[in-house]
Amino acid sequence: MLNTRQIMDIIPHRHPFLLVDRIEELKPGIRAVGVKAVTYDEPYFSGHFPDEPVMPGVLQIEACAQVGAVAILSLDENKGKTAYFGGISSARFKRKVVPGGDVLTMECEIIKRKGPVGVGKATAKVGDEIALTAELTFVIN
Repeated sequence: MLNTRQIMDIIPHRHPFLLVDRIEELKPGIRAVGVKAVTYDEPYFSGHFPDEPVMPGVLQIEACAQVGAVAILSLDENKGKTAYFGGISSARFKRKVVPGGDVLTMECEIIKRKGPVGVGKATAKVGDEIALTAELTFVIN
Protein backbone atom coordinates (compact mmCIF):
# COMPACT_ATOMS: atom_id res chain seq x y z
CA MET A 1 0.00 0.00 0.00
CA LEU A 2 1.20 3.52 -0.83
CA ASN A 3 0.30 6.60 1.21
CA THR A 4 -0.10 10.14 -0.13
CA ARG A 5 3.60 11.01 0.22
CA GLN A 6 4.62 7.87 -1.68
CA ILE A 7 2.07 8.63 -4.43
CA MET A 8 3.51 12.15 -4.76
CA ASP A 9 6.97 10.59 -5.17
CA ILE A 10 5.65 8.86 -8.33
CA ILE A 11 3.25 11.36 -9.94
CA PRO A 12 3.58 15.17 -10.06
CA HIS A 13 0.05 16.00 -8.83
CA ARG A 14 -0.39 18.02 -5.64
CA HIS A 15 -3.28 19.33 -3.55
CA PRO A 16 -5.91 20.33 -4.56
CA PHE A 17 -5.48 18.28 -7.73
CA LEU A 18 -4.13 15.07 -6.22
CA LEU A 19 -7.28 12.94 -6.33
CA VAL A 20 -5.98 9.69 -4.84
CA ASP A 21 -5.64 9.20 -1.07
CA ARG A 22 -3.83 5.88 -1.17
CA ILE A 23 -2.89 2.99 -3.44
CA GLU A 24 -4.07 -0.36 -2.10
CA GLU A 25 -2.65 -2.63 -4.81
CA LEU A 26 0.20 -2.06 -7.24
CA LYS A 27 1.73 -4.23 -9.93
CA PRO A 28 4.11 -1.83 -11.71
CA GLY A 29 3.33 -1.54 -15.41
CA ILE A 30 0.28 -3.79 -15.08
CA ARG A 31 -2.37 -2.36 -12.72
CA ALA A 32 -3.09 -0.32 -9.64
CA VAL A 33 -6.05 0.11 -7.30
CA GLY A 34 -6.49 3.43 -5.52
CA VAL A 35 -8.95 5.00 -3.10
CA LYS A 36 -10.41 8.49 -2.76
CA ALA A 37 -12.64 9.43 0.19
CA VAL A 38 -15.04 12.03 -1.19
CA THR A 39 -15.46 14.79 1.40
CA TYR A 40 -17.45 18.02 1.60
CA ASP A 41 -14.30 20.12 1.81
CA GLU A 42 -13.29 19.45 -1.81
CA PRO A 43 -13.10 22.92 -3.42
CA TYR A 44 -15.22 22.03 -6.46
CA PHE A 45 -18.31 21.24 -4.37
CA SER A 46 -18.96 24.94 -3.71
CA GLY A 47 -20.01 25.27 -7.34
CA HIS A 48 -20.91 21.71 -8.44
CA PHE A 49 -23.63 21.85 -7.21
CA PRO A 50 -24.18 24.01 -4.09
CA ASP A 51 -27.53 22.42 -3.18
CA GLU A 52 -26.69 18.89 -4.33
CA PRO A 53 -22.92 18.30 -4.41
CA VAL A 54 -21.75 15.79 -7.02
CA MET A 55 -18.15 14.90 -7.90
CA PRO A 56 -17.71 16.01 -11.52
CA GLY A 57 -17.32 13.14 -13.97
CA VAL A 58 -14.16 14.66 -15.43
CA LEU A 59 -12.56 14.59 -11.98
CA GLN A 60 -13.58 10.96 -11.53
CA ILE A 61 -11.82 10.24 -14.84
CA GLU A 62 -8.79 12.25 -13.70
CA ALA A 63 -8.66 10.30 -10.42
CA CYS A 64 -8.66 7.02 -12.40
CA ALA A 65 -5.93 8.40 -14.67
CA GLN A 66 -3.81 9.24 -11.62
CA VAL A 67 -4.14 5.65 -10.42
CA GLY A 68 -3.10 4.45 -13.89
CA ALA A 69 -0.18 6.89 -13.86
CA VAL A 70 1.03 5.37 -10.59
CA ALA A 71 0.95 1.93 -12.25
CA ILE A 72 2.88 2.94 -15.38
CA LEU A 73 5.28 5.40 -13.74
CA SER A 74 6.25 2.83 -11.09
CA LEU A 75 8.30 1.02 -13.69
CA ASP A 76 12.02 1.76 -13.26
CA GLU A 77 12.26 2.93 -16.88
CA ASN A 78 9.55 5.58 -16.27
CA LYS A 79 10.68 6.99 -12.92
CA GLY A 80 10.74 10.79 -12.99
CA LYS A 81 8.57 10.98 -16.10
CA THR A 82 5.01 12.23 -16.52
CA ALA A 83 2.03 10.43 -18.03
CA TYR A 84 -0.15 12.81 -20.07
CA PHE A 85 -3.66 12.23 -21.39
CA GLY A 86 -3.74 11.17 -25.03
CA GLY A 87 -7.45 10.38 -25.12
CA ILE A 88 -10.53 9.14 -23.34
CA SER A 89 -12.90 6.67 -24.95
CA SER A 90 -15.96 4.65 -24.01
CA ALA A 91 -16.52 6.66 -20.82
CA ARG A 92 -19.74 5.70 -19.08
CA PHE A 93 -21.02 7.12 -15.81
CA LYS A 94 -23.31 4.76 -13.91
CA ARG A 95 -23.99 6.52 -10.60
CA LYS A 96 -23.42 9.83 -8.84
CA VAL A 97 -20.44 10.17 -6.53
CA VAL A 98 -21.25 12.40 -3.57
CA PRO A 99 -19.47 13.66 -0.45
CA GLY A 100 -20.19 12.56 3.06
CA GLY A 101 -19.59 8.85 2.83
CA ASP A 102 -18.78 7.81 -0.73
CA VAL A 103 -15.38 6.19 -1.09
CA LEU A 104 -14.32 5.89 -4.71
CA THR A 105 -12.25 2.77 -5.40
CA MET A 106 -10.49 3.06 -8.74
CA GLU A 107 -8.76 0.33 -10.71
CA CYS A 108 -6.69 0.95 -13.80
CA GLU A 109 -5.27 -1.96 -15.76
CA ILE A 110 -2.73 -1.26 -18.50
CA ILE A 111 -4.11 -3.17 -21.49
CA LYS A 112 -1.87 -1.89 -24.33
CA ARG A 113 1.55 -0.36 -24.60
CA LYS A 114 3.71 0.59 -27.56
CA GLY A 115 6.68 2.81 -26.92
CA PRO A 116 5.62 5.85 -24.90
CA VAL A 117 1.89 5.36 -25.66
CA GLY A 118 -0.49 3.08 -23.84
CA VAL A 119 -4.09 2.44 -22.87
CA GLY A 120 -5.54 1.79 -19.44
CA LYS A 121 -8.92 0.22 -18.71
CA ALA A 122 -10.38 2.15 -15.79
CA THR A 123 -13.23 1.20 -13.47
CA ALA A 124 -14.37 3.20 -10.45
CA LYS A 125 -16.79 1.89 -7.84
CA VAL A 126 -18.53 3.05 -4.72
CA GLY A 127 -18.91 -0.10 -2.69
CA ASP A 128 -20.07 -2.76 -5.15
CA GLU A 129 -21.69 -0.24 -7.52
CA ILE A 130 -19.86 0.81 -10.66
CA ALA A 131 -19.58 4.59 -10.87
CA LEU A 132 -17.69 4.75 -14.17
CA THR A 133 -15.84 2.79 -16.81
CA ALA A 134 -13.51 4.19 -19.48
CA GLU A 135 -10.45 3.56 -21.58
CA LEU A 136 -7.70 6.10 -21.01
CA THR A 137 -4.89 6.67 -23.50
CA PHE A 138 -1.65 8.05 -22.09
CA VAL A 139 1.64 9.31 -23.42
CA ILE A 140 4.76 9.11 -21.27
CA ASN A 141 7.26 11.94 -21.52
